[in-house]
Amino acid sequence: MDLSFQSRRSPIYSRSGIVAASQPLAAAAGVEILRQGGTAADAAVAAAAVLNVTEPGSTGLGGDVFCLYYQASSHTVYALNGSGRSPAALTLEKLAHEGLGAALPERHPYTVTVPGACAAWCDLVQRFGRLPLSHTLSPAVRLAEEGFPVSPLTAAYWQAAAETVLAASRNGSQLTRNGHAPLPGEIFKNPGLATTLRAVAEGGKQAFYNGPIAGQIVSAVQACGGCLSLDDLASHSSEWTLPISTLYRGKRVWECPPNGQGLAVLLALNLAEGLPLAEMPPLSAGRLHLMIECLRLAFIDTRRFAADPATNPAPLAALLDPAYAAQRRKLIHLQHANPDLAPGVPTGRSDTVYLSVVDSCGNACSFINSTYMAFGSGIVPHQCGFSLQNRGHNFSLDPRHPNALGPHKRPYHTIIPAMVTREADHSLFASFGVMGGFMQPQGHFQVLVGLLDDQLDPQSALDRPRFCIEPDGPSQVSLEEGIPAETLQNLSERGHQVQLVSGLKRALFGRGQVILSSPETGVLTAGSDPRADGAAMTLPF
Repeated sequence: MDLSFQSRRSPIYSRSGIVAASQPLAAAAGVEILRQGGTAADAAVAAAAVLNVTEPGSTGLGGDVFCLYYQASSHTVYALNGSGRSPAALTLEKLAHEGLGAALPERHPYTVTVPGACAAWCDLVQRFGRLPLSHTLSPAVRLAEEGFPVSPLTAAYWQAAAETVLAASRNGSQLTRNGHAPLPGEIFKNPGLATTLRAVAEGGKQAFYNGPIAGQIVSAVQACGGCLSLDDLASHSSEWTLPISTLYRGKRVWECPPNGQGLAVLLALNLAEGLPLAEMPPLSAGRLHLMIECLRLAFIDTRRFAADPATNPAPLAALLDPAYAAQRRKLIHLQHANPDLAPGVPTGRSDTVYLSVVDSCGNACSFINSTYMAFGSGIVPHQCGFSLQNRGHNFSLDPRHPNALGPHKRPYHTIIPAMVTREADHSLFASFGVMGGFMQPQGHFQVLVGLLDDQLDPQSALDRPRFCIEPDGPSQVSLEEGIPAETLQNLSERGHQVQLVSGLKRALFGRGQVILSSPETGVLTAGSDPRADGAAMTLPF
């Protein structure tokens, strides 16, 4: 499939609410809920549920959720951690006894953590929604039951998974059509997911974490050799937390705290705050080199300190101190990659969906829902219509590491939503995110530089070609087709190991959604990433 991006999109403008998502049917469902009086929270859950139907390899009830919610009436940003924990019976000693002490395979049943999405959906609408959950989930139930036409990119990625992970996994064939993925434009029905969604719509999170659905989840995992239990599911809970933030170019950028990797975004921004990025051409080697080095340093610290805050809280105040950024910035060489980066000492692949909603009252929801890798573990609870995540693969097997695997722990998490407010009056500036494994902090950073250093509109910021670094080791940089050849050459001369990426492999660079808000005019401006099948949609009036 050609992904040359020869077409163009204009930003979407509205004064009455916008939903931006990676599938048009999901955006349309969110708009439908807004039209019926729902808030940004209601619309976000409606869109997320539809994405479980239309993009099942990337998201759904078998995965986790993180969310930032901006309440317009109080000018306050709230953070919801909807990530699940490891089984109580899973220990490093158990892995060592079974010969897995060195590494845990990506799709192993031990990588299945408790899926937190359902509880997060319910908790979000309970706190900030207006409509009953049964109403909010009705578009997804309808699409799962009656079927929907599959989008082109989704079909391509679905087929790749059908030939690999789903073919090798328990009940994986239940998410295919006789072992094959649906073709673009072909109607796909998921009656098992319709039944599951209807149960949640009627019974809330108790219907998911207790009873028949929980029984099918545990049965499927244990049949594959895993140790997830009914007690693990019954004891799950989401957590409302305080978001973390930093100032960049006069705007306050908000992220969820660890166990998510939003910390990496803020660390990179703190480093970039002291660098003249706006004075350099956007796709020049000079600017990209500095941004790459900022992200390398940010990842080193984030990978060292981000873990379950219940057991290993990160020293966030010290890490986000501008003085610490000034100290770390000295390690950035202006002309070449630094080969000797290491974690500091502060003293004080992947498949995901991201969506954004702003309603007519100015409330905003920055929402991300993921099963981690394509179809996660590949394990499908019988006739439930969704696959279970493999998020536990992100645990460290080093017992000395803060993110070490252990019973009832939340792993280092890649999925991160973002929000930006104006420091002067705390009004909403942007609700945005970029999905894609370890690309996510990099996507946030690059889109923010486009919005704040270059004053781009949302669509232009998302259209701009991106780079993606490896979070560990030497400076290995993938550059998206569209970045000038002289930039590739110059970055190579500066000591970066570069490669050009095109076609379907551009999925590496993530898929984002951006909504900007103007308090002066009341106008919302939105864009949707061209690397996905999605769209930004608005209410008609």
